[in-house]
Amino acid sequence: MSAGQHVVILPKDQLGSFGEAAKAAGFEMAVDVTAVDYLGKRRVRFEVVANLLSVEHALRLRVRCPVPADDTVVPSLVPTYPGANFFEREIYDMFGITFDGHPDMTRILMPDDWVGHPLRKDFGIGDVPVQFKEANKVI
Repeated sequence: MSAGQHVVILPKDQLGSFGEAAKAAGFEMAVDVTAVDYLGKRRVRFEVVANLLSVEHALRLRVRCPVPADDTVVPSLVPTYPGANFFEREIYDMFGITFDGHPDMTRILMPDDWVGHPLRKDFGIGDVPVQFKEANKVI
């Protein structure tokens, strides 16, 4: 238990099957999926964190999956939680972590030809001005 949430830490290869089990147990929504770069702070550099919600039981579940820097492929939650689609694309775009089984693993914020992943702690800042997709379009 951490900050009022139940926390599960599991190997990254179990994320997809755990998501299926969590949904069957009543966690019907993936509220957020994000990543953290612990460069130099922990033995395993990255972590994917999914926050699942059971509205019926008023429970939240935080799922943490350590992701080593030399193996950044994680099973996608999108087949079970379609709302995780853009979260996973953002993680790919910003951290370079890919999701196996994702229907459209392409950049979502950065230009398609952008080199690197801006939220990695070792990404050089200030070298090139960032030009975000859709920046010149009226929404």
